[in-house]
Amino acid sequence: MLGMLFNEKECKELDYVLRKELDEMLLDMSDHRLDQEIRQAISKRYKTVFRMYARFAPAKELSKYVRRGWFPQAKQ
Repeated sequence: MLGMLFNEKECKELDYVLRKELDEMLLDMSDHRLDQEIRQAISKRYKTVFRMYARFAPAKELSKYVRRGWFPQAKQ
């Protein structure tokens, strides 16, 4: 495990970069013109970046990036 220290400005920048990357990957995964294999690779990377973002993002912000299908719905 690696540790890093960031000042407030760097934290905000990292937050911004990760959010933009997550947005871009969500857009790419919804593009059905891309090959399924490529979308799976993007999905795998999305999970990694999402876990990075989850370490410091507030729950309200984090919920915007939870993909459908990650949590099974209860049967009614």
